[in-house]
Amino acid sequence: MATEHRRRGWRIGFSTRMLLLQLAVVALVVLLSAIMLGWLTYQRLGNEAEGQALAVARSVAASGDVRATTAALKDAPPAELSAAALASGPLQPLAEDVRSRTGALFVVVTDDAGLRLAHPNPALLGQRVSTDPTEALAGREVTAQEQGTLGHSARAKVPVFAPESRNVVGEVSVGFSSGAVLESLAGDVLPIAATAAGALALGTVASLLLGRRLKRLTLGLEPEEIAALVQDQEAVLRGVDEGVIGVSQDRRITVFNREAKRLLGIPIDAEFVGRPLDAAGLPDFLAALLTAADPQSPAVEQLVGSRVLIASARQVQPSRTPGRRGYRPGGTAVVGTRAPELGWVIMLRDRTTVQSLTRQLDAVGALSTALRAQRHEFANRLHTVSGLLGIGRHAEARDYVAEIMRTGPLSYPAEQAELLQDPYLQAFIGAKSVEAAERGVALRVGPETLIRGRITDPQDVTTVLGNLIDNAVRAAVHGSNPDRWAEVEVMDELSAGGGTLHVVVADSGDGLADANDDGGAAAERIFAEGYSTAKGMPESLADGGGPATVLPDAHGQGFGLPLIRRLARRRGGDVWVADAGRDGGPGAVFCARLPGTVEPQGTGEAP
Repeated sequence: MATEHRRRGWRIGFSTRMLLLQLAVVALVVLLSAIMLGWLTYQRLGNEAEGQALAVARSVAASGDVRATTAALKDAPPAELSAAALASGPLQPLAEDVRSRTGALFVVVTDDAGLRLAHPNPALLGQRVSTDPTEALAGREVTAQEQGTLGHSARAKVPVFAPESRNVVGEVSVGFSSGAVLESLAGDVLPIAATAAGALALGTVASLLLGRRLKRLTLGLEPEEIAALVQDQEAVLRGVDEGVIGVSQDRRITVFNREAKRLLGIPIDAEFVGRPLDAAGLPDFLAALLTAADPQSPAVEQLVGSRVLIASARQVQPSRTPGRRGYRPGGTAVVGTRAPELGWVIMLRDRTTVQSLTRQLDAVGALSTALRAQRHEFANRLHTVSGLLGIGRHAEARDYVAEIMRTGPLSYPAEQAELLQDPYLQAFIGAKSVEAAERGVALRVGPETLIRGRITDPQDVTTVLGNLIDNAVRAAVHGSNPDRWAEVEVMDELSAGGGTLHVVVADSGDGLADANDDGGAAAERIFAEGYSTAKGMPESLADGGGPATVLPDAHGQGFGLPLIRRLARRRGGDVWVADAGRDGGPGAVFCARLPGTVEPQGTGEAP
């Protein structure tokens, strides 16, 4: 492990490798550019030397003395073509004079056979030239860079014509040394080198800046670490049971996993990454969560479709090494309390199943309360019977037992509970009456109650009926009417395909606030998610002040009414306000219709 640590410690980072690679590329490009520029400059100087040689050769070939002398020597005897004779002849000093004045490497004059008539080296006079004179003797001018007896040179060959005719009687060859060309090139080397050095320095600075920006953008992570993080993120986002939405500092969506789409009822193939959160068409509460994002802010509940979601948002900070500026290599994003630098993470959890279990537990708890009350009263009655028998009052004991058999063993506070023929409804409403009585509210069964069948879906009935009764009791408790009561009427409508349960719940509260002043709009607003009609208190004071919290002591508490309306409508029924009530008078009246929750007696098994 220590060896591995040392190896990783000496490993060159990705940013450094990129910097070195860029510097190498820049240096190579600058070097190749400098070489190419030098070569082009050398070619240009060589061409200029060839042009200069051509101009001198033309001038010499056009001279009348050269033309006349060359024509005269064409048919001269061999004695006049010897090296000594030519060295003392008129062409040699003329050619040397031109060479010295122009700085040429050589000025050579030949006859029509290519024999030298003038040459810088007198010992070579009368001999054939070392380079091919055929083109010039054919009447054509030639320029080239060739190697001769005097070295490499840029040269030009021009034909010499006879006086008064176009007959070629010889040629003039003028050359400038390639060394002189290189000496001219040396004067251009300094500007070329300075340009190359400047380009290299500029490339180095640009590479350094690019490397720093790359390191900052990648938070100091190496490519292998980034790839591992991406793989881990994909595994986590696909494996968790919660919805995860990542939002950048400029409020653009960066992460949106499949579970979040499922919980929000969005098609799985919908793409949101890169889109602004406020313009993505998502529920408004997501944007509100970012405004209130704080480690101490509680999660809020939201009703989305038929799901109850727990939503929370946290700011995300980059981890940093203490005492070191910049991002810590290998650092990971952590939840912080300072102003957001990386953005936010929104977590969505499905609480639908939990709430369903909670409702079932509430129903079981209500029945348990009823059973405890029954056991307590039954024990008291047994003690009474036992006491009467113990003192020999057998007739009174018999009459007492007969009275119990006539009225039944239960003695709930609910008035007219005997109208409820279904044992489940009788036990549930009876238990609710016990709870209401503890709060000073009389729960009674309305005279129009008529139940001929039996309940087939206790869970949905418990959810709807229990919520309406709880709201009615709360409204009665907080109402101004000293006579506090809540009334329930339940009727069934039996049919062959499954009966419908009708529920009416009224209370003695103060009714729905302003429901009669705005055309009944308040009667619909209470079914909106998070609406509260509690008077005298703002919504933000309830349950931690979240954007979707409500007061627990009035109609329309939180998700109760929206949830039971969705539940009823999913079954083909509905929940609505029949009468909004008014201050100083009867309270609100709620109605519910639940198809498929009741069937005739004797069908199937008892619930």
